[in-house]
Amino acid sequence: MDDGDDGSDLRKIAVELFGDGDAEFVRASAPGRVNLIGGHTDYNDGFVLPVAIDRRTEIAVRPRDDRTVRAYSANFDESRDFSLDSSPSEESSWLGYIEGIARKLADGAPGVPGVDLVVDGDVPMGGGLSSSASLELATATALNEAWNLDYTPTELADLGWRVEREFVGVECGIMDQFVVALGERDHALFLDCRTRNYERYSLDGDVRVVVTNTNVEHELVDSAYNERVAQCAEGVELLDELLSDDVTALRDVSVAEFEAVEDELPETIRERCGHVVYENERVREAANALETGEMGRVGELMSESHQGLRDSYEVSCPELDFVVEVAGDIDAELGSRMTGAGFGGCVVSFVRAESVEPFAETVREAYLAETGIEPDVFPCAVADGARVEARLED
Repeated sequence: MDDGDDGSDLRKIAVELFGDGDAEFVRASAPGRVNLIGGHTDYNDGFVLPVAIDRRTEIAVRPRDDRTVRAYSANFDESRDFSLDSSPSEESSWLGYIEGIARKLADGAPGVPGVDLVVDGDVPMGGGLSSSASLELATATALNEAWNLDYTPTELADLGWRVEREFVGVECGIMDQFVVALGERDHALFLDCRTRNYERYSLDGDVRVVVTNTNVEHELVDSAYNERVAQCAEGVELLDELLSDDVTALRDVSVAEFEAVEDELPETIRERCGHVVYENERVREAANALETGEMGRVGELMSESHQGLRDSYEVSCPELDFVVEVAGDIDAELGSRMTGAGFGGCVVSFVRAESVEPFAETVREAYLAETGIEPDVFPCAVADGARVEARLED
């Protein structure tokens, strides 16, 4: 992404594509995210501990005189358009996220005009860093400002979540949209995915978040994700019968309760549910460790999380496991785990600040030698959530 500090490149592209206009541009941006711990707990009403990162999606929008939305993606060099008065399309590309957000906002504000829109970004796509939520919240934030609406960041997060589920068709939890909307610089966000209650915890300045993108994505991602959702739902039904307390989601089951009845569950269901139950406990412990400054303990819990995702939830892959193994042999590393849905994508590591460059080089060289694939290894600053950047004169 290269839009300059003032957004002039986005504005220039929009004017070249769409011509001059009387209205001013609104420029907004939203970050990607890395989940430090809490793998596959969000759609089980559980707990997560993500951070927003300094890879962002940027959008410039300008109201039009009609009801047409004309959109251009600099990443794909593609232009698309649709009318707010037409029936929704079945668009599954980048435009689907923009269209879903625009239609949801327009449904609540009849008569808003169409817009000219340009989007660019440097959040890796398909790497588990939530480029989709970043696009959704950048779009929502820009349109909220351009249309003079009054949605709060929390309401925009919920809007993005509903678009993902109802318009795009992904049965995801709220985590991605929530941290993309409400992230704070140098803080992790502890989120209860059922109640939407959250707390922010300061991160130690002597530790850096480093992401390794394996640049592989196996075909199992979508089918395996849906399968895990279904297996957890089956586990909830069985645990509700076995336990005296009402169990409506796996977050309702404590470690002690699970261990008392786990032998009565089918093996696969036991493994899937066990990961989620133990993972929820790890997230709570990690938040406590952040509060007391025990970064080494946070790293240990991250590594334990990866073991659960690899062995019990079975959503890792050889490339992710190799990165975690190599990282774990480096003294400067405090902990590593896969992040995202799995079967490829990224590993997140806690690394001592003074050793980030040698850590990245060691991981890069080892992974390339093992797989023949060049990885992307980069430190991430922990960033603020979605925001309006500026109003830009035409």
